[in-house]
Amino acid sequence: MLRRILDRLEFTKGLGFRLGGLLSVAILPIGLISVIQTLHLSREYQRSSEIALLGRTATAAAGERALLQSALGTADALGPAVLETMDRPQACSDIMRGLVQRTVNFVYAGFTRLDGVTECSSVRGVHDLSGESAFRQFSESPGTLVTTSEDGPVTGKSVVVVIQPLYRGVELLGFIAVSMSHDLLRSTHVSGLGTEGARILTFNNQGEVISSDREGAGDIAEVLPRGKSLPSLLSRSETTFRDISNSGERRVFSVVPVVPGLVYALGSWNRAESGITGIDITRRTALILPLILWAASLAVAYFAVYRLVLRHIRELRSQMRRFAIGDRSAPPPVLADAPAEIEDMSQTFHNMARILIRDEEAMEAAVNEKTVLLKEVHHRVKNNLQLIASIINMQIRVIEHDDARRVLRSVQDRVASLATIYRNLYQAEHLDSVQADRLIRDIISQMTNASVGPGTGLRIDTRLEPLVLMPDQAVPLSLLATEAFTNALKYSGVSNPEAEPWVRVSLRADGPGHAVLEVENSIGASSLAEGTGLGSQLIEAFATQLEGEAEQETGDGRFLLRLRFRVENLHKRDGAEMPQVVLTSAARPGSRH
Repeated sequence: MLRRILDRLEFTKGLGFRLGGLLSVAILPIGLISVIQTLHLSREYQRSSEIALLGRTATAAAGERALLQSALGTADALGPAVLETMDRPQACSDIMRGLVQRTVNFVYAGFTRLDGVTECSSVRGVHDLSGESAFRQFSESPGTLVTTSEDGPVTGKSVVVVIQPLYRGVELLGFIAVSMSHDLLRSTHVSGLGTEGARILTFNNQGEVISSDREGAGDIAEVLPRGKSLPSLLSRSETTFRDISNSGERRVFSVVPVVPGLVYALGSWNRAESGITGIDITRRTALILPLILWAASLAVAYFAVYRLVLRHIRELRSQMRRFAIGDRSAPPPVLADAPAEIEDMSQTFHNMARILIRDEEAMEAAVNEKTVLLKEVHHRVKNNLQLIASIINMQIRVIEHDDARRVLRSVQDRVASLATIYRNLYQAEHLDSVQADRLIRDIISQMTNASVGPGTGLRIDTRLEPLVLMPDQAVPLSLLATEAFTNALKYSGVSNPEAEPWVRVSLRADGPGHAVLEVENSIGASSLAEGTGLGSQLIEAFATQLEGEAEQETGDGRFLLRLRFRVENLHKRDGAEMPQVVLTSAARPGSRH
């Protein structure tokens, strides 16, 4: 029983139980249902408004539809009569005049041959229509056509022309044209369907405006959709869409067919007349309450998550960051007031940190011990090399033969160079790198003090850029510099007795991953004597070790030895190097991670 009670208490302390209990008071599901229902109703309302706009547009163009269909039927009915009287132009013209006189809808009726000549028409005389726009359109695409003419070629009036092709069997003979005035079509538009902001116009399948609900077409372009031509609207027949008009106003447009395939009506409505504004207001108003409820649920959820999760996670993250940048003063404390899952995570991190601190302390002690031993080895090697150099120096003092003394002196210089390398190694902070500029400077200083006596007038210049090398590279480089500098001291001279001999040594980086060592000296007539060649052989051997090639140049009273070699992990030192961030107890407060 006690175990069951403890398990239940542990369960109630869990993160899932706490979040579930707090989020159960939120009414987000109800808000979502309300939003979905509101959006559904608004879509239905919008669909009804669109259907209403299509109906209002079709109603406004109903009279024009009746006139156009009547004109098409009349032109089609005149076909048989024209075929019977085609050879008698006068009789054919009488039929056309009788039609126009009996019907107030038409101002012209006639038959035009394929050559553009009209002999049968309601207007007396023979007329050539080959230059008219309607004739050209029919010639390009023979078929039923509804077009407009601001100045009729026969009547001289602004008319709408309805054209029907005339066939005898399969032979196309021409077309029958029936014209109606624009005023008649405009008068058929139903008024009172909208306010002053609504516009209705009709256009044919080629984009020509047939008629509009107002006299004058000057302002028609202002209510058309921006950047869209009338033929492009044919694909939107029997639908509505929203767009910006050429005047910059947001309007609603509807397109319905008047005569399918030939004439279409375009309705342009402002948002107030279309009813869309009411839909937007309804949507915004209906969404206010669900949004308030949703915001309240979010506030409750955030408060629950913050109290139960976020503040503990942030504290745990801070502990991890402090541990990562080197704070090893003590293991991070366990978050006791956190939910069970987070408390277990904090306890795991505490144990891990305690183990890492213990292991790092042991590893650091081992590394320090090995570093001390390695430095001691370098120090003893340096002492032994210096002892050898001292023994050689004692031997030089007791030998009287100049060649033997010179050979022993060169050997002593080489041994001293090696001793200088090991002295730099045990004095360096990091045993895996050597400051090459400092090493070469020490070698030059040591050889200068030993080989160049006072009063010789020899000038020595050094230009050594800060450069760090691996020990495997520092040894052959220092030995090569020793040989090159020995040769430079040995063979330096001047042709002009008034000048002073000189020696220059430079070390610099040369692009990424390479460096250049140059040893240059002045030469005179006495500098042309040949040596044993051992120094040159050693220089070539050391250059091969450095994966470089030594080049020699002689001229203008100077001798130059240049070595360009590859460098591993090449980097310059700008004064004191910035300490690197390490994830050990060696890090100090203030370190950055």
